Amino acid sequence: MAALLLHTTATGIAIAPNGCVRSRVSRPAYIRRSSVSPFATLSPPRGRSDSTIDWVEATSSFFDQDTRPIMLFDGVCNLCNGGVRFVRENDRDRKIRFEALQSESGRKLLRRSGRSPDDISSVVLVEKERSYIKSDAVLKIMEYINLPFPQLAFFLQFVPMFMRDFVYDNVANNRYAIFGRSDSCEI
Repeated sequence: MAALLLHTTATGIAIAPNGCVRSRVSRPAYIRRSSVSPFATLSPPRGRSDSTIDWVEATSSFFDQDTRPIMLFDGVCNLCNGGVRFVRENDRDRKIRFEALQSESGRKLLRRSGRSPDDISSVVLVEKERSYIKSDAVLKIMEYINLPFPQLAFFLQFVPMFMRDFVYDNVANNRYAIFGRSDSCEI
């Protein structure tokens, strides 16, 4: 591809060899093309430089002795506690561990999952190599527990995620109003 040579006039108008005129739009100094990113990034909490911490490495000890996934749940939510009881009753082989989102371990695992340590809006399933949130976490948990839930999860995965997460978000946003909250975590 041939390089395009432009002649720039004193007023900032660029003239191409073919006679086309291009006006040059200058950007303010605080906007640089290289600093614009289509991806959102989380800023570290004030007063701490957590951006230098590799949370996967910092929490790898959770999976050293026990490789079972960890289900993070809202420890004061009655719906969430009921969900944990349900999973425990239907997980005869004890394939899943549990941790409250509000605990120190839960907060670290949230960071590992790329979420804010104060975010208790979703159940999270943390595996050694990957984390799942919202309806994806529910489906993955269903795969770990006994029949017929893995088969049900298989069919529910064909429901588009935006629909599953819409239902999940509506229940999650109203869980305290509908199901109430407890003073302490049951586990």
